[in-house]
Amino acid sequence: MSIQSARGVEIGLGFESAARPGSQVQDEIFYDPDGDPAKKRFYRKTNHAGGIEGGITNGEDVVARVAVKPISTLMRPLETVDVRTKTKAKAMVERADICVVPAVAVIAEAVAATVFADAFLRKFGSDNLAEIERNYRSFLATEY
Repeated sequence: MSIQSARGVEIGLGFESAARPGSQVQDEIFYDPDGDPAKKRFYRKTNHAGGIEGGITNGEDVVARVAVKPISTLMRPLETVDVRTKTKAKAMVERADICVVPAVAVIAEAVAATVFADAFLRKFGSDNLAEIERNYRSFLATEY
């Protein structure tokens, strides 16, 4: 929501999950004892939660969608008010772009990456990159 034109955010099924029965939104947990220890042994066949449960990642891919408002400037100027004279006026037509979606996609990905990097550094961070890397590798080597 720190993106100025964002009007809504949903994780996983988001609002659609409220219209479904619980049996259609739960992500069942399975375990593969013969799975590669370097990969996930616990897994889910679905990801309706979008990788987030209770505000914490559950190990699945994080899936988020952002709804943005249309651009403010239209080719048919909207009504406005001249701030000096306080009289009715028409908004100016200045924009060359017609859609913010391509730009917002890049911005939203960058915002999400910043949030993930912050969480990663809170978990594994330290004073230097070598120590961060050591902490992370130690975590990956932990057997569950």
